[in-house]
Amino acid sequence: MGVPFLLHTHQRSIWFCLLLVLFVQYWQPTTSSATYLVGLGSYDITGPAADVNMMGYANMEQIASGIHFRLQARTFIVVEPGGKRVAFVNLDACMASQLVTIKLLERLKSRYGDLYTEQNVAISGIHTHAGPGGYLQYVVYIVTSLGFVRQSFDVIVNGIEQSIIQAHENLRPGTVSVNKGELLDAGINRSPSAYLNNPSPERSRYKYNVDKEMTLLKFVDDEWGPVGAFNWFATHGTSMSRTNSLISGDNKGAAARFMEDWFKQKSLDEIDIVYPEGLDTLKINEGSPRRVSTIIPRLPSGVDELKQIASSFQASGGRQVTRSFSATRRLRSSFRRGNRPKFVSAFCQSNCGDVSPNVLGAFCTDTGLPCDFNRSTCNGKNELCYGRGPGYPDEFESTRLIGERQFRKAVDLFTTASEQIKGKIDYRHTYLDLSHLEVTLPSSDGNKRVVKTCPAAMGFAFAAGTTDGPGAFDFQQGDDKGNAFWKLVRNLLKTPGKEQKECQHPKPILLDTGEMKKPYDWAPSILPIQIIRIGQLVILCVPGEFTTMAGRRLRDAVRTVLTSGSNGEFDKNVHIVIAGLTNSYSQYVTTYEEYLIQRYEGASTLFGPHTLDAYIQEFNKLAAALVGGQSISSSLQPPDLLDKQISLLPGVVLDSTPVGVKFGDAKIDVPLNSTFKRGDMVTATFWSGCPRNDLMTEGTFSLVEVLHGTDTWAPAYDDDDFSLRFKWSRPKKLSPQSYATIEWRIPETAASGVYRLRHFGSSKSLLGSIKHFTGASRAFVVM
Repeated sequence: MGVPFLLHTHQRSIWFCLLLVLFVQYWQPTTSSATYLVGLGSYDITGPAADVNMMGYANMEQIASGIHFRLQARTFIVVEPGGKRVAFVNLDACMASQLVTIKLLERLKSRYGDLYTEQNVAISGIHTHAGPGGYLQYVVYIVTSLGFVRQSFDVIVNGIEQSIIQAHENLRPGTVSVNKGELLDAGINRSPSAYLNNPSPERSRYKYNVDKEMTLLKFVDDEWGPVGAFNWFATHGTSMSRTNSLISGDNKGAAARFMEDWFKQKSLDEIDIVYPEGLDTLKINEGSPRRVSTIIPRLPSGVDELKQIASSFQASGGRQVTRSFSATRRLRSSFRRGNRPKFVSAFCQSNCGDVSPNVLGAFCTDTGLPCDFNRSTCNGKNELCYGRGPGYPDEFESTRLIGERQFRKAVDLFTTASEQIKGKIDYRHTYLDLSHLEVTLPSSDGNKRVVKTCPAAMGFAFAAGTTDGPGAFDFQQGDDKGNAFWKLVRNLLKTPGKEQKECQHPKPILLDTGEMKKPYDWAPSILPIQIIRIGQLVILCVPGEFTTMAGRRLRDAVRTVLTSGSNGEFDKNVHIVIAGLTNSYSQYVTTYEEYLIQRYEGASTLFGPHTLDAYIQEFNKLAAALVGGQSISSSLQPPDLLDKQISLLPGVVLDSTPVGVKFGDAKIDVPLNSTFKRGDMVTATFWSGCPRNDLMTEGTFSLVEVLHGTDTWAPAYDDDDFSLRFKWSRPKKLSPQSYATIEWRIPETAASGVYRLRHFGSSKSLLGSIKHFTGASRAFVVM
């Protein structure tokens, strides 16, 4: 018995050694490729889709009445292990709001202590002109929305907070890469006469009169792979016109949708989903991607058989549902793969002040001829001069095309990104009082002279608008004189003093907003500036719209400070981007030379001709502090005016339907036994309630469902899809009755099958209770 026992013992020893080797091999510390912790998140910030004036064009008649596609807050957080962290938020909104920033930071402090503060959190707007207004705190920015709109404000603050929470909870080891490249056909200069007033030697350094470079960050999770991309590119969010009434992220919001859908489609392809006829693997050159359901229809392919199946599904009639039912039908949740973070893509704004997406140029609507070069008028009238997008006369097509061009470039940069971001994470932030900031300038005799910025004021050309959205009456761009009549009107509000006129010269002052304080401040004076560093990428966060040349001067100045004082830490290849409309808003910033021309951008440069010089001086101080490891302190704080806000927008009193009709019933149904082909428009109208009753945050008002099997309806398209539009209306202005019309332009990629349209909504009783409902159209065939 001794020999077998010895053999058995010997075998056990061998197995023990093998296990020990395996343990050492697989459990020893591994070297990760991660240089940071990275986390991304996004959340719905779609505001009230009815009754609220839209922010951007200052057009009193542009009142929201539906949704083109929903708006999002998108966040990335990057943490240097053992070091600092930064959070950057990109909003599908016209601009950041000082009040939103203040209240958001209060929430973050309550939740995270000092982890996220004004120092390391940046909130930037994409500058869509198709989002609900009323969320800023200064009077001049909320006049057209009839004052402060609490719903608009709350949904943005909450959405930003939720997107940051998601990003924070998604923090995992990962890497960040950077790439950049030229995009030539997504923006033109809408004020070329002002640009030409910049010095010729300066202009000769640049090939184009707008910035054509896109800079992209690619975020990669060590375990899950790519989890997002943020890019910066300058073009206005004005593909949608001043008469549009559907909430939309415009071209940048569309680009973000396209890229997120492209990546989700790519992910679905990787898990070998079998696609129905007409839904092949989506390639980048096949057009804008679309969201698809993972439930694939299994139906007969013959049109007669499909029509027979469709005929058995008549309009469902309205019925009550829970609030959460809309959210459960939304498609986004279909794309989560286990614990894998969702892919987040943001198309951030930069120095877009004079950059228009209406790339065909500006033409007169009466003659079809180009507008006057400097005044942008047609026979002396600015109201007739409009820029044309690439899809002219279809603004939705222009939005799609400019969005698609940005999306395609971003995908190219994303797939070829190879330069890894490495190095410190750091930041500097301060507040400036731009109403009287001293600026030291070099003079021609070699000495220095001191000038000052001015209290905020807007010039006459501000009221002229731009070629993206002209103003009214007899205002014109390029006006450096003003006229007697409008000066009399101005003086009823506030007559500017001699010192203010001289300070703002040659701007003729139309509204002396910086000195108007009733019922509270009309314009800001204390504004934030911020520098964020992530390795060799530096983000300059500015609270306004810098023109092309203004942005170039700011970037060049900061680059000089960084590269000359960093002891080699920054080389001349440091990537510097401008994040426009960030943390607060104060309209435009032009160069001194552009200011003299007094086109719209110059007239909207609030703090006078030396505004840009002030920003450059103060950003240089921030950059020097960043390089030198010094802190920046400021005793200034912007005001919190929430308690002073006035709202004149009446609330929803009552929703009703005719006798015998339920909310959600079809008012105008899809025609009986209908068959549609790709490219056709399918429409149905339902009895509805006011969308302000419930914003359907993270839900949907409209849905296209596709039949799977014999009786299962699966979501195929929702409010987030470019092809689907939700339109809301009343038969009369004060009527308690209302309609919801759903329009679906059938995409070329739509699968053949049986479909129907569904509406989700909510109604308010006279006692104030809110009830949710849904209703579906009769079924139809797509072949």
